[in-house]
Amino acid sequence: MPEDTRGIHHVTAIASDPERNFEFYTETLGLRLVKQSVNQDDVSVYHLFYADHEGTPGTSMTFFPYVDARPGQVGTGQVSTVSFLVPEGSLDYWQDRLEDAGAEPDDPLERFGDTVLPFTDPDGLPLELVARADAPPANLPESPVPEEHAIRGFFGVTLSLTGADPTVELLEGMGYRETDHEPGTEGTGPRRRFKADGELGFVVDVEEDPQAPQGLPGAGTVHHVAFEVREDEQDDWREFLIDRGLRPTEIIDRKWFKSVYAREYGGILFEFATKEPGYTVDEELEELGERLVLPEWLEDRRGEIEAGLPKLSAAAESEPQS
Repeated sequence: MPEDTRGIHHVTAIASDPERNFEFYTETLGLRLVKQSVNQDDVSVYHLFYADHEGTPGTSMTFFPYVDARPGQVGTGQVSTVSFLVPEGSLDYWQDRLEDAGAEPDDPLERFGDTVLPFTDPDGLPLELVARADAPPANLPESPVPEEHAIRGFFGVTLSLTGADPTVELLEGMGYRETDHEPGTEGTGPRRRFKADGELGFVVDVEEDPQAPQGLPGAGTVHHVAFEVREDEQDDWREFLIDRGLRPTEIIDRKWFKSVYAREYGGILFEFATKEPGYTVDEELEELGERLVLPEWLEDRRGEIEAGLPKLSAAAESEPQS
């Protein structure tokens, strides 16, 4: 058996307008664009990575922004909410900031002893800020958000399922342990909380509702959630998934990490991604995200790829990688 997963590595979602996406996640939420690349499976689309200053696993929210993408429908078979961690006492600041940005946050609510501020991004992706006293120090020196309120990384994700038991067994095999539960309310099914070891991205909530609508992919929905694993154990993780009747991919080199993908029993795409080599393998730390970078196997198509992408204000003049 491989070691337990170390929590969430990154979350990838679908957006529409890349410029609007960039402005919201950097200017409103205060994250850093740490990698500007393309979807390696569809190079006509950007892949934008937002994170802390270094792109630390557990902080990286990434997007495939398809220009003029149709809105999706958030529902079962998806990650239905992405939650970020902020320090205790920060939510008044964030409520004002989000209102000023037109994000229209809902009223704060209490969940499992934490105060939570729900809101959506410009494409309607459900997000939350979870305020906790044990939030680690900030690592966003370039952020427009004051350090005492800055996002620290992920708190966790919510999985929406029509039937939870097989997925729960999978999560437990990955090292998550159930710590709490609450009954359903009007419009929501019962929620069960699972935690892994770690200080970022350590929570997975499972919401079960057989009557909820099926999620449909599109702008404003999550494409997949990635969990951090050790590179020398990726073959073991493939066997772990195969032994549970799932159909994992081969190990895929994504340049900044290596990945194995599999759809869990409820249809949600899970990725098992490595920490190394990280986002500084092809850019200096202080220059992360400033220009379009491509893995070496796409470099000879740079002209074609750049010509097919919309302009992005974050972009500097690109130079081919040697």
